[in-house]
Amino acid sequence: MDVRVDRDRCIGAGMCALTAPEIFDQDEDEGLVVLLNTRPPQERRAAVRIAAGACPAAVITLTEQDTSTAP
Repeated sequence: MDVRVDRDRCIGAGMCALTAPEIFDQDEDEGLVVLLNTRPPQERRAAVRIAAGACPAAVITLTEQDTSTAP
């Protein structure tokens, strides 16, 4: 999984930081999202998916990496 955020569209709701604090934070000045880890470990990915879905401004983009070995 690869995580990206669009800080220009962030409204500072903080749902991401509440849902996955190991991956997201908010800056002290504007309260905008700060991405702490672009490639979260497996055990944090469910929380990242929930955070992305809970973001009212939809600024979190997730790209799932294909780990299959099929041709």
